[in-house]
Amino acid sequence: MVVSIHNPLQATTPTAPSETASPSVMTGSANRLDFEQALALFRQADLLTLGMLAEQAKARWHAANDPITFVIDRTVNYTNVCNVDCLFCAFYRHADAPDAYVLPYEVIASKAQGLLDVGGTQLLLQGGVNPNLPFEYYTDLLRRLRSDFPTLTLHAFSPTEIAFMVELTGWSLSQVIAALMEAGLDSIPGGGAEILHDEVRRKVSHKKVNSIDWLDVMEAAHGLGLRTTATMMFGMVEKDWHIVDHLFKIRALQDRTGGFTAFIPWTFQKPNTKLEKLPLHTEATGVDYLRVLALSRIVLDNIANIQSSWLTPGMKLCQVGLHMGANDMGGLVLEENVVTEAGVRHEPKTLQDAVKLIHGMGRDAAQRDTAYRILKQFPQSMGG
Repeated sequence: MVVSIHNPLQATTPTAPSETASPSVMTGSANRLDFEQALALFRQADLLTLGMLAEQAKARWHAANDPITFVIDRTVNYTNVCNVDCLFCAFYRHADAPDAYVLPYEVIASKAQGLLDVGGTQLLLQGGVNPNLPFEYYTDLLRRLRSDFPTLTLHAFSPTEIAFMVELTGWSLSQVIAALMEAGLDSIPGGGAEILHDEVRRKVSHKKVNSIDWLDVMEAAHGLGLRTTATMMFGMVEKDWHIVDHLFKIRALQDRTGGFTAFIPWTFQKPNTKLEKLPLHTEATGVDYLRVLALSRIVLDNIANIQSSWLTPGMKLCQVGLHMGANDMGGLVLEENVVTEAGVRHEPKTLQDAVKLIHGMGRDAAQRDTAYRILKQFPQSMGG
């Protein structure tokens, strides 16, 4: 099946589209899928067709002999206190919980040093919406880390956290982000996107920023020259057209700003979450993951990099995803606490594990930084 691509979608799709939409025939680089075509492709194409089209779309950005890339990073969850109460989150605690915490700077610094010690470059700082932390906590943390670890990329604070900082300060989005940049912020992760449709968000995260607010944070950051990533977490209560709508909202913003470096989809993990106990969701399978990954590469024709996640789907599906439109396997992630609270334990332990996985696909590997600049190459001739 081939799809003719034209007419970019408007930024929003307010109502459920037709169940009978059908795709036409394939695409040249000057044309684009519109919403109905993308939805029909998602509903009707078999997995192999989606994968083939995704690989064709990838070829417009990445040559067949380009290495598969990864970053060595560490996620530091500086606090687990959060008052947003998302049904899909097993990580957060209320401030009065016995295991609630805010990490001392010395602990965060030791984790940053551990990242440097193994050749890592990206420190991802992410926490909850902690009502007890003033804005100065975030700027002071960035300044100290920038001073003590000047070579690390500080990839920090999701749009949800930044929207909370706007409430704290009463400043504009641009003023808050500019203050964070002055303190040392290098880029913003795409966390908290989940599904960018408020019909879904009202069911699973009604206290969280809505889809427009999430996009506004990213647009403000891009306007200041700050690059960000975009994400999607699916397999909750969304319908297929919500997934497609999410992709088109990301594409529309990228058309305006060009500020997204990468897109990363992953699947919801239900253990230990409130959503696990509710008969609301249909769990995403490995095939579902690959279909969404491939569709992401096809629709997001203006974003250079698509990550095949290993953290929730596992390493084997990660490998398959790298043959279905993805060009990057994300981070080694020396530490991660949010999805591990939901019982996920898929992470590779060493750089050698990542290189071996990529070489096992018959591809060269390369370590990159947050901006996707190649830092070190690992050709197959070196072995795993």
